[in-house]
Amino acid sequence: MEEQKNNIVGIRFIKIGKMYHFEKGKVDDLTLGDKVVVETSRGLQIGEVAQFVDKPAEASEGSLRQLIRRATPRDLAQRQIYLQKEDEIVDYSRKRLKELGIHEVKIVTTEISFDGNRCTILFCTEREDKVEFKSLKQDIHKQFNLPSVELKQVGPRDVAKCLGGMGACGLEKRCCSRFLTEFNSISIRMAKEQGISLTPTEITGMCGRLRCCLVYEYDFYVQTRQALPKRNSHVTTPLGVGKVVDINVLKNSLFIELPEIGVREFSKEEVEPAMDPGNPPQISAEFKIDTHDEKEPQKTEGIKKNNPISNRRTGNRPPRK
Repeated sequence: MEEQKNNIVGIRFIKIGKMYHFEKGKVDDLTLGDKVVVETSRGLQIGEVAQFVDKPAEASEGSLRQLIRRATPRDLAQRQIYLQKEDEIVDYSRKRLKELGIHEVKIVTTEISFDGNRCTILFCTEREDKVEFKSLKQDIHKQFNLPSVELKQVGPRDVAKCLGGMGACGLEKRCCSRFLTEFNSISIRMAKEQGISLTPTEITGMCGRLRCCLVYEYDFYVQTRQALPKRNSHVTTPLGVGKVVDINVLKNSLFIELPEIGVREFSKEEVEPAMDPGNPPQISAEFKIDTHDEKEPQKTEGIKKNNPISNRRTGNRPPRK
């Protein structure tokens, strides 16, 4: 079992990035933090061993790519040269876009493959139509002698992750740049469930999107509320029956409005469900008492048929003789 565990490793290409799984192959004696050379869809890359796994969820053993070899000191030195070149490409691309009059596009960062054959430029834009980068690609190809130049659009959260900086909450470093490797789907409902103010400045991050931290405690609030009485429901307290007007999820307590007393706070253990006076329970059909005599409908029917007074009320007169 230990041999199978060490056969699949998780590789990260940036410090705070998504983890990809590879088979160890012929590379032995790996430890966490080792630098290895792997083949990806964007060419050869240098990655760091971040985890040993039993079985990856997205693929079965045998369908994963294998590690090529350990990274040598020469490989690491070559990577440092490419890092300097990436900064030069970013500066040149921004300057060139300004000359071309394309102001709606912002260059975020650049990635050069380990073999130097492919350059990927990450950018962001709010334009809905497609931006033409043919001229920019040709200029970068001639200026830096790169065989392949690709521009890839990323979202605002990816931009914030790459740039880093202080978070809107006051942390010295944003969560996305510290430990978040993937972005979850976040909705305004998460803020409502936690009772957070819906003021845009309170729930919006530096990226202009809903804050990633809204999802941290969302499941806790949902599970806790399910075990507590709902608002406007009636409960029995040590001071009598009252209506729930508010809930404190963190303290696991309820604010109950009591007649002639006012609003008081009680813990979950001090209250019990009570009958809502506005909605009394319905009596089951099997317990209802029939107060009519079985022969009475027959007498009534006969009176209606032969009694002239009854016929006069219904508008049906008896036939003249």
